[in-house]
Amino acid sequence: MDWGTDLWDQYDHIDKHTQSGLDLLERYVKFVKERTEIEQSYAKQLRNLTKKYAKRGSKEEQECKFSNHASLQEILNELNDYAGQRELIAENMMMSICVDLTKYLQDLKQERKTHLADAKKAQQNLESSFKHLESTKKRYAKEWAEAEKATQQAEKTESDLNATRLDVEKAKQHAHARTHTAEECRNDYAAELQKFNKEQNFFYFSEIPQIYNKMQDMDERRIRRLAEGYCQFSDIEKKVLPIITKCLEGITAAGQKIDAKQDSILFIEQHKSGFERPGDVEFEDYTQGIKPATSDSSLNPPKVRTKLWPFSKKHKMLDSGLCLDIGISINYNTPPAAEDFSHLPPEQRKKRLQGKIDDINKELQKLQDQSDALEKMKGVYEQNPQMGDPSSLEPQITETSQSIGRLRGELTKYETWLSEAVGGEESSNAINNNTQHVVVAVDQPQNIYTDFDDYEDEEETPIGQCTALYVFEGNGKDTISIQEGEVLSIMEEDTGDGWMRVLKATGEKGYIPSSYAKFEP
Repeated sequence: MDWGTDLWDQYDHIDKHTQSGLDLLERYVKFVKERTEIEQSYAKQLRNLTKKYAKRGSKEEQECKFSNHASLQEILNELNDYAGQRELIAENMMMSICVDLTKYLQDLKQERKTHLADAKKAQQNLESSFKHLESTKKRYAKEWAEAEKATQQAEKTESDLNATRLDVEKAKQHAHARTHTAEECRNDYAAELQKFNKEQNFFYFSEIPQIYNKMQDMDERRIRRLAEGYCQFSDIEKKVLPIITKCLEGITAAGQKIDAKQDSILFIEQHKSGFERPGDVEFEDYTQGIKPATSDSSLNPPKVRTKLWPFSKKHKMLDSGLCLDIGISINYNTPPAAEDFSHLPPEQRKKRLQGKIDDINKELQKLQDQSDALEKMKGVYEQNPQMGDPSSLEPQITETSQSIGRLRGELTKYETWLSEAVGGEESSNAINNNTQHVVVAVDQPQNIYTDFDDYEDEEETPIGQCTALYVFEGNGKDTISIQEGEVLSIMEEDTGDGWMRVLKATGEKGYIPSSYAKFEP
């Protein structure tokens, strides 16, 4: 079944049907375009949301040490990646559906316009031929009527007794002429009728069926292309579903790896002061003639109680400068920050001192490596003078040596302060609790200065893991080569110079660019 055979007389319905199909295609394009606008707006709002709740400032950076804070940051990162996938969906829909279908729609409109114009032209030609046929037919009818009238007049004249012979001959000649003209008109009408029937047969059995079949083919192509557009609407989103699923799984993983107990332990380690709880206030019997106390020292004798660290910012002063031991402290002026961190509680002071020592050791290691490299370069220059002047390296060698000496002096200073902090705490705890093992128990989670620290060095242990993002050729001194996807152990973090020290599975250690690796949680 086809339009040309079965719908040869349904021009108006074919016109409306094809126009309706083009309208549907145009409406689908508008629908997809609005969908892309929604996706883009959604992605933009998600990005603004993640930016709004992302960490800002040093306080947030410190809080991200807790697993519940770090997990929220990971969720925001995954959500930001999810927003990127929504943008990708919008972009692909715009290019693969909206742009392509819009261009295809314009081609179909032009093709339909051409087919309709051809059909209309064929119809006009047939109508013109029919009008010419009707005109010939009317002329034939008129001439035939005139011929019959002339014949009747000739017969009447011949039967008239008063008519002369000349009148009869004249009437017969006139009738004969009219009849001849009528015969010519009859022949013209017959020829025109034959011509019209031939054109009409061509119109209904060949020309119009061909045009309608072309329009049927055009409409079926439109339907198939629209069906592809419907499928693309789903397929475009399916292509990014694995990445979207990975983002959602990352959010789930971020929630599952929260460790409430570890967060509590970390909070304790960050803020415990190391002070002992205050002892009971002794009763002072004034009936025995003891002079009334004039200062805090009478109620807080050093030999009985240790110094109460100010852990409350609100001070409630009592008579004679006395204060309650629970939640309220004496209104001392806050001492300025000291280089040895003596203004901090014991535990916090030890951590800050240890951190300072670790930083100095890292800097010393870098300077020592730099010094070794300069010495090697100097040796190469001495053996091969054409490569460079050894004396040109002396200023750098001297400067590096001075820096090493300065850092070693600082290291000794901070180690002395740390030793004093540990020893002072032991003494204080011995006075209050009459025990000798408190210090070791307090600092045990940090593994700092245990009983065996004086006899053997600690083995260097990794502080985390990372995955190589790119290939790096370690051609320089103390650098190592890595391959993309290689899992590495982090031995030293990036201290701001863009390099970190890692350990490969083969046991090889060295520095790589920090930006070439991704930290693993």
